[in-house]
Amino acid sequence: MDTSDQLRARWELLSVPLPVRSWRDRLRDMLTTRQPDMALRLVSETYAHRLTDLLSRRRFDIALIGGIEMAPYLDILMAARPFRPRILFDDLNCEFLLQKRAFLTDLRSPIHWAGAAYSWVQWHRLRQYEAAVCRRADQVIAVSGEDAAALRRLVPGLDVAVIPNGVDAPSYPFVLSPPESHTLVFTGTMDFRPNVDAMLWFTRHVFPRIQAEHPAVRLDIVGQRPHRRLERLRRDPAITLTGWVEDVRPYIASAAVYIAPLRIGGGTRLKLLEAMAMGKAIVSTSLGAEGYPVSHGRELWLADSPADFASAVLALLRLPQRREELGRAARAFVESRYDWRIIVPRLETILLSSH
Repeated sequence: MDTSDQLRARWELLSVPLPVRSWRDRLRDMLTTRQPDMALRLVSETYAHRLTDLLSRRRFDIALIGGIEMAPYLDILMAARPFRPRILFDDLNCEFLLQKRAFLTDLRSPIHWAGAAYSWVQWHRLRQYEAAVCRRADQVIAVSGEDAAALRRLVPGLDVAVIPNGVDAPSYPFVLSPPESHTLVFTGTMDFRPNVDAMLWFTRHVFPRIQAEHPAVRLDIVGQRPHRRLERLRRDPAITLTGWVEDVRPYIASAAVYIAPLRIGGGTRLKLLEAMAMGKAIVSTSLGAEGYPVSHGRELWLADSPADFASAVLALLRLPQRREELGRAARAFVESRYDWRIIVPRLETILLSSH
């Protein structure tokens, strides 16, 4: 039996339609339940029935729950008979911390107080829900030491293993940006709140400063489902919202500087690893680079105020040799710490120790 036959004998892929929740559904649930919004996002009776049936037919040693959205199925896993799998909860983001930061960010601006109120409610609901899930799981995985520490503060004594995000480095070739490039790039799902906030902040407070000194500069915002709050950016001919693209790598490759002006978030940003793997010069906020042991001026540049962020971008636009130095250090950083060849064995160790 060859490898493909072995995989077919061991694996069974089941799929169900993605649940659809309207804004009315979300508002109703917010007013009538104590559940956080994320815990209801992927609730599906069809999925629950398929999972229950699968557990009744086959024995599984380990069940890996990927993120808060899948945690509602924890009860089904724990009730599995005659064999209950060992349950690992991979907390892809420290979600209560993300909502706390969103609340504190939106609180600064009266126009965003409605969003602040939403985040305040979700923050407190997630504190309870995330803690309960962590307590019930047999093993918890976090993507960074910072997230692990936050979860331990939430649940004292919690056993948390740190397995960071990673990339298949060979799939992200090192590409020197064209010396004549004047393009900045940001990538991400563009209806995700931290990404929307990042682009609104950057285009309001940073990009005009850059344009004033470097009129040829362009900004590519690459990612699916641009939020309606970003529509006004299309009025600036120097800004492109691509929407969904088949591959983000050509956009990263052609840019002079990758920007990560994030002010909200938890976990670690996979987008940063992708950009570093491709050897991009990066300007990021401190929060955007949180969770990675990087140093300002070595793998990337860090800047948190509008003036500092604009100055950093302008300096790198003028200095192609400095961009190359940062890019080569960033690539080496990813290859030595975050390539899948390094990350996967660490996850396998956790899985085997749970068996």
